Amino acid sequence: MAINWFPGHMNSTRNAINERMKAGLDVVIEMLDARIPGSSANPLLAQLTAGKPTLKLLNKQDLADPERTAQWMAYYNAQPDTRAIALDASIKAPAQALIKACRELAPLRGGMVKPVRVLICGIPNVGKSTLINTLVSKRAAKTGDEPGITKIEQKIVLAEDFYLFDTPGMLWPRIAIEESGYNLAASGAIGRNAFEEDEVALELLDYLRVHYPTQLIERYKLGDISGMNDEELLTAIGRKRGAMLSGGRVNLQKAAEVLIYEFRQCILGRITLETPEEFQQWAAKAEAAEAARQAKAEARKAKRKKGSGVRDADAGSVPDSSTQDTEEADEE
Repeated sequence: MAINWFPGHMNSTRNAINERMKAGLDVVIEMLDARIPGSSANPLLAQLTAGKPTLKLLNKQDLADPERTAQWMAYYNAQPDTRAIALDASIKAPAQALIKACRELAPLRGGMVKPVRVLICGIPNVGKSTLINTLVSKRAAKTGDEPGITKIEQKIVLAEDFYLFDTPGMLWPRIAIEESGYNLAASGAIGRNAFEEDEVALELLDYLRVHYPTQLIERYKLGDISGMNDEELLTAIGRKRGAMLSGGRVNLQKAAEVLIYEFRQCILGRITLETPEEFQQWAAKAEAAEAARQAKAEARKAKRKKGSGVRDADAGSVPDSSTQDTEEADEE
């Protein structure tokens, strides 16, 4: 299943970022979900802001697997002109560290003559508005648990010489990495009308049963799950959580909603759905699939063009019937 969600205001965000780049920008902050750092990194944003120093904020680190967060921090910090900070946006002291990190990324900027100009971006529902409210100690931005709350760009003065430009959350028009689509849906970055909860829940279970089986067993009081397939496991969870229909049947839709909710709320425990190595493998697989798709499309195009040429040549070799009739009439 392909999961894509690109409301109209996201196209406006893309245009706003382009305009901000033209106006001058020193650092780009990309806010990521620490539970899915690779999947929540926007490839479209990387294209729009290419060449600018970048600060990666791994938000919601209190919900993520700490060992995997450390892996992702090392991965991003090893990249040129890039820093990474893990934080919980509701905690003030770590959040303020981003100002220091941005100054380090733009050492030639500062002071009233050359204020530091920073753009903060991220996918929907990643916690940008909560972070900004924490930084300015007041409700400067709307917050909510649904993606797409912020709809316009905001300029926020964090210090006399430090300007932060906030933009609405933005995904990208086509999510090529299938695993990323499921992870984004599970995390809450995609509107619920864009995916089927039961399908996302089954994909989530497929990962959790391998990497976090203890959390599933303890939360839902299950026995040995090694012999269960994903649907059997979701059915067992539904029974344990009372998601039942008449006749003793399990409501798999309700069971899926329960699982996704309890993952998002960290009721299952601190979980990260990808490592840097896994994400790179998924990206390579998606890139190969895209290359194969394009090659197939080009082959079809060439075949159509060749077929059209043959038909045109054949058509040119057959005398026009009306002309032939006229010529025969003249001969008579």
